[in-house]
Amino acid sequence: MNSHYSRSFAITLLIVVSFTARSAHGQNDTSVGEELTLDAVITLARERNQRLASAEAVVDAKKQLEPSAGLPPDPMFQIGARNLRLPDLTADMPNSMAPSLQIVQTFPFPGKLSLGKRIARQSTSISSADADETWWEVRTAVAAAFFEVYGADRQLEVMRVTLRLLHDFEAVARAMYGTGAGRQSDVLRANVEVSRMDTEIARMEAMRIGAAARLNALLDLRAATPVPSPQLPHLPQEVPDRDTLRDWAETSRPLIHGARTEVERARSRYDLARKQVWPDLAIGVHYGQRDVDDDTRRMASFLVGFNLPVFAGSRQLRMRDEAVALERVAEATLDETRAWVDARIEQLLADLDQGRTLINLYRKEILPEAGANVESAFSLYRIGDVDFLTLVDAQTTRNRFEQEYYQLLAQYGTDVAQLEMTVGRELPMAPALLAEVP
Repeated sequence: MNSHYSRSFAITLLIVVSFTARSAHGQNDTSVGEELTLDAVITLARERNQRLASAEAVVDAKKQLEPSAGLPPDPMFQIGARNLRLPDLTADMPNSMAPSLQIVQTFPFPGKLSLGKRIARQSTSISSADADETWWEVRTAVAAAFFEVYGADRQLEVMRVTLRLLHDFEAVARAMYGTGAGRQSDVLRANVEVSRMDTEIARMEAMRIGAAARLNALLDLRAATPVPSPQLPHLPQEVPDRDTLRDWAETSRPLIHGARTEVERARSRYDLARKQVWPDLAIGVHYGQRDVDDDTRRMASFLVGFNLPVFAGSRQLRMRDEAVALERVAEATLDETRAWVDARIEQLLADLDQGRTLINLYRKEILPEAGANVESAFSLYRIGDVDFLTLVDAQTTRNRFEQEYYQLLAQYGTDVAQLEMTVGRELPMAPALLAEVP
C-alpha cells in the first residue's frame, strides 16, 4: 500500500509540475508585443551604423569632384622681365620689357571634357552602388544577429522549462527511492540530466551574449547594452519564383548595378584614351612695357599653340591598350557577378524550401507526436508499464525537438534576409506566414 500511495503521490506531483511549467512557458509567449522587432532594429542600424556612414561619405566626396571634371585646366600666369642687359640685368635695351606678363589657357581637344565629366558621374554612381550594397550587407548582418538572439532566447525558454521539470523529476525520484518504490539509478540519471541541462543553458547564455554584442556593434552601441528578447517577424511561407528573383536582382541589386556601371566607365575611359592622341589647343596673351626717354612704351602679343604627341607610341597608344584591357576586366567581373547572384538565388531557394518543409514537419508531426509520447509515458508510468527513465527521456526529447524548431525558424528568417540582399529588395508579404508554435 505504501508503494502504491508513493507512486500515486509522485504521479500527481509530476502532472502538477508539468502543467505549471507549461503555463509559465505560455506566459512568456504572451509578452511578444513587448519584445524587440526586426523593423525597429533595421531602422536603428540605418541611422547609426558607422560602416554605412563611411560608405555614404565616400559618395559625398565623389559628388564634389563632378563639377570640376568638365572644366579645362587652370590657366598659366607668368610675370617677369625679358631681354635684360647682362651682367647688370638692366632693362635699357631696345627690346627689353619690364614687367612682362603672360597668361596661357589650354583647351582640351573637343570631347575630352565631356568624357571626363561622364567618367566622374559614373564614378559617383559606382560609389553610390557600393554604399547601397554596404547597406544590404549591414541589414543582413543585423538580421542574422537579430535571429541569432531570437533563437537563443527561445531555446533558453525551452531549456529552463526542461530544467525545472528535471529538478522536479529528481525530487520525485528521491521521494520514491526513499519510500522504496523507486530505484537509485533513477536518482542518478535525474542528477546527470540536471547537470547536462545546466551546462547547455550556460553554453546558450554565452552564445546569446555574443550575438547581442554583435547586434550592438552593428547599431553602434556599447557591447553590454541590454538587448530585449526579439519578436519573430512575419516570415513568408512562399517566395517568388527564381525567374522573378533573377529579374529583380538584375534591376535592383546594387552589386550588379555597380558592375554594370563599371563596364560603362571602362568604355568611357577607352573613348577618352582614343582622344588623347589628338593635341590640345593653347591660347595665350602677352603684355610687356619698357621705358624709353622718359616715355613708357607698352607692347602686346598673342600666341596660339598645341602640344605635340611625339611619344604617342609609348604613351597615348599604350593608354588606349590599357583601356581595352580594363574594359575586358569589367565585362568579366559583371558576368561573374551575375553568375554568382544566380547561384546564390538557387542556393537560397533550396535552403528556404528545405527549412519550410522541416518547420511544417516539426509543427504538424514531430512536436505533436513528441507531446503525445510524453502523455503516453505519463499514462504508462502510472500503471507501471514503463520506468522512470522512459518518462524523463520522453520529456527531454520533446524539449529538444522544440529547441530544434526554434533553430529552424531563426535560420529561415536569416535565409529570407539573405535572399532580400541577393535580389536587392524586400520580399512582398505572402498570404501564408510562418509563426511560432502556439
